[in-house]
Amino acid sequence: MSGVLEQIKTRRSVRNFKKDTVPQESLDKIIEAGLYAASGMGTQNTIIIQVTDKSVRDKISQMNCEIGGWKEGFDPFYGAPAILIVLAKKDWATRVYDGSLVMGNLMLAAHELGIGSCWIHRAKEEFETAWGKELLRSLGIEEEYEGIGHCALGFTDGDYPEAKTRKENRVFYVKDA
Repeated sequence: MSGVLEQIKTRRSVRNFKKDTVPQESLDKIIEAGLYAASGMGTQNTIIIQVTDKSVRDKISQMNCEIGGWKEGFDPFYGAPAILIVLAKKDWATRVYDGSLVMGNLMLAAHELGIGSCWIHRAKEEFETAWGKELLRSLGIEEEYEGIGHCALGFTDGDYPEAKTRKENRVFYVKDA
C-alpha cells in the first residue's frame, strides 16, 4: 500500500498529549499540507492560525469549554501544546467543505510526522465572539471569516489509539451491466 493510503488507514484522534513543544519545523510542514488542500474552484479561501502561545491557547481552551458546556477546568484540547485554527471566508459557499479538507490534510501530515492530532469543534462560535473578532483584527485579518475547526497537535502521551473495525454495508455500487 502506498504511504498516503497507509497514513489514512492508521491515523486516529489523540486525546492525551505530552506537554512537549512541537518543533516549528514540524508545524510549518503540517501547515504547508493544509495550504495544499483542495478548495472550491481553487479559490483557497481558507486561513490557518497557529497558536503556541500558552496564554492564548489557554484562553481559547477556556472559551471552548464554556461553549461546550463542560465544567470549569476541563481542557477540550486534551493538553495539546499547539493548535492550528482553520477559518474560511464567511461569504464563500463551500467554506465548510474547503475548511474540512484543510483539517484532513493537517491531521494526515501530523500523523506522517509522528505528531498526534485531534479535530476540536466550536471554532465557529469562538470567532463569532468579540474576543475572536478582536484576535483576527490583531493579526491584520479584516475580512469576515468563519471558524471551521481546531487541529490540536502534540506528541501522544500513552498508547496510540487503535483503529475500530470498519462497519459493514457502507459501500454501494452502480455498475455497467
